[in-house]
Amino acid sequence: MSSTNRPKVAFIGTGGTMASLGVHPLELQDYGVHENRMHASEIVARFPVVEEIAEIIPVDFRNVPSPEIYFAEWKELAALCHRVVAEHPDLSGIVIGHGTATLEETAWVLNLVLKVDVPVVLIGSQRPASGLSTDAAINLVNGVRTAASPQSRGRGVLVLLNDEIQAAREVTKTSNWRMQTFRTPDFGILGHADADRIAYYRRPERRHMPDTEFDFAGLDALPRVDIAYAYAGSDGSAMRAFIAAGAKGLVSAGFAPGMPPAADLAAMEEAVKQGIVVVQSSRAGSGRIFRGQKLAKAGILTADNLNPQKARLLLALALTRTADPVEIARIFATY
Repeated sequence: MSSTNRPKVAFIGTGGTMASLGVHPLELQDYGVHENRMHASEIVARFPVVEEIAEIIPVDFRNVPSPEIYFAEWKELAALCHRVVAEHPDLSGIVIGHGTATLEETAWVLNLVLKVDVPVVLIGSQRPASGLSTDAAINLVNGVRTAASPQSRGRGVLVLLNDEIQAAREVTKTSNWRMQTFRTPDFGILGHADADRIAYYRRPERRHMPDTEFDFAGLDALPRVDIAYAYAGSDGSAMRAFIAAGAKGLVSAGFAPGMPPAADLAAMEEAVKQGIVVVQSSRAGSGRIFRGQKLAKAGILTADNLNPQKARLLLALALTRTADPVEIARIFATY
């Protein structure tokens, strides 16, 4: 296929399992100990079949274990996406290779701050590129196919693994090792990357990139927001430690369907009185949080159906715009 007939897709590599090389095909777990990771151009060279699908523009990024990715990397990734779109007006889409540990958080943040109108698809793998039956190759190919598909436009940032296309807002990692680890608990996938075509069946309803009120421009850091996990016997110590550490926002990963333990609630009330914005989520990871009388009286907001890690990031971005609880409640209802 000639280059003129192929769509043009940028591939940004950030590291992760799909970039990792072990020393044996059966080294499927402890491969990271070797710290041998490929950059984007090396991944494309290892799986050259992807260039039959599209004209690939490899964009090498610092190889970062995904548990270490945070604001600095997100800001740089967003800038890279904006730059590559500006440099290639005929670009069909962007694929970002990422470790699966924080893939859902990176996808969600980019979904809130990017100002590009081409599809952006995050991919990863559960098995290293050197592993027997690695999923790195097919996820790369299907990620490129998804990014190049005109039907992917207008759906926000997407996540593609295991032939399944999911929305950044809703998807979460659910299994340590299984290939079907990424799931959308409440609503299911958006579509499939099947062998014959990219097939969609629904669209995300909530507001997403590029039409958002958030931007990394001018930001040197995100406000500190912490998560306190509810458990039988929790006594508010974690909440108070986060307050003492200077948290500007707190998220309670409460009992389902969104209840903090009494001692945590008392600490949350103290936080609100100190001007800290507190949001109630659920450790169940599925379902809307109802703002009952206890939460409302305490001035505690609710996370809608966002899981705690995503509620934390939306709250942090909201706090870059406002500290008004009414406005933050609107933001949670909008995104």
